[in-house]
Amino acid sequence: MSTATLTPTPTETAPAKAPHDEGRIGLRGNLRHIGALARRNLLQIKKDPESMFDVLLMPVIFILLFVYVFGGSVGGSMGGGRQEYLNYLVPGLMAMMGMNIAMAVGTGVNDDFRKGVMDRFRTMPIARSSVLIAKIVVELGRMMVATLILLGMGFALGMELQTSVLGLIEAVALSAVFGAAIMWIFILLGLAMKTAQAVQGMGMIVLMPLQFGSSIFAPTKTMPGWLQTFTDYNPLSNLADAARGLMMGGPVAHSVWVTLGWAAVITAVMAPLAVAKFRKKS
Repeated sequence: MSTATLTPTPTETAPAKAPHDEGRIGLRGNLRHIGALARRNLLQIKKDPESMFDVLLMPVIFILLFVYVFGGSVGGSMGGGRQEYLNYLVPGLMAMMGMNIAMAVGTGVNDDFRKGVMDRFRTMPIARSSVLIAKIVVELGRMMVATLILLGMGFALGMELQTSVLGLIEAVALSAVFGAAIMWIFILLGLAMKTAQAVQGMGMIVLMPLQFGSSIFAPTKTMPGWLQTFTDYNPLSNLADAARGLMMGGPVAHSVWVTLGWAAVITAVMAPLAVAKFRKKS
């Protein structure tokens, strides 16, 4: 199916039932639909390049802010300085980039429903999941761009990779896997809430405690005891610790497996809920 066939126009009518059983499409058909829908989403970005500003600027702003504003004091508490804090911070920021970009999936889905785009998709003989997976594929691409900029800034400022290029690739891949799982949560929020602004507001309420109550920005040993308990069970702490171990050395097995476990559970629960909500949403 060509991209042109899948590019809908807004409609105000109720979505008609798809003329074919989506369960009979097959894997090859689903992959073809995901590819066509992903190209449609990429064309939207091409027409609106300003939508890439967050991806291009967020890594630069965060790394400069935390390294040069907090790096001296936090690095000193770690027994080093800005250099040591830079090595500590960049793997954690990789986890944070994925969470922030994941929020764009929810707002995008919500906006497409508001414009009537999704109603047209639901009249087509395509798997409902392919529409949502295509969104995730494109956002993962945006996440990779942000990660490359972050790593480029890190190396430019003096970050030292203390393991290997393979360890770096594994850290990036782990962040992408977890980021894709979190995107299902934001897709469900995008389908459940009335406006994109509401999705963004709820996303910030969810993300702020998880990001700042984790080991992304500072070692948990510097936190109060009650907060350490929260950070120990925070999946972002495990992701940050796993990426840090893969890039800078140290034990990684436990953090990697816990992160993969979180990703599997979140996907297994949220993906079916999101697809079901997509089918029923009016």
